[in-house]
Amino acid sequence: MRFVPTWIHGIADWLLGILLIAVPYILGFARGGAETFVPVALGITGLIVTFFTNHEYGIVRKIPMIGHLWVDGFAGILLAASPWIFGFADMVWIPHVVLGE
Repeated sequence: MRFVPTWIHGIADWLLGILLIAVPYILGFARGGAETFVPVALGITGLIVTFFTNHEYGIVRKIPMIGHLWVDGFAGILLAASPWIFGFADMVWIPHVVLGE
């Protein structure tokens, strides 16, 4: 049972990857620490995984969708928890939690 069609998921993946890379700079919290590195690294990782995922907007199509979903889930948990794991919650946390959910 699919909740989101893979073609919509594929479009969202490309957009979210770009957004994660840009959000520290757009929202002004890019200070060069973990608050910046975590979303940027997860955005780059997301774009790479999307590039290789077997869905309508994947380019190489080697990663099955279930594997892609596991990466999405892990990345979301890491992003949402990162302000407390890496100790920058006193500076910024809302974008990480919102985009990690």
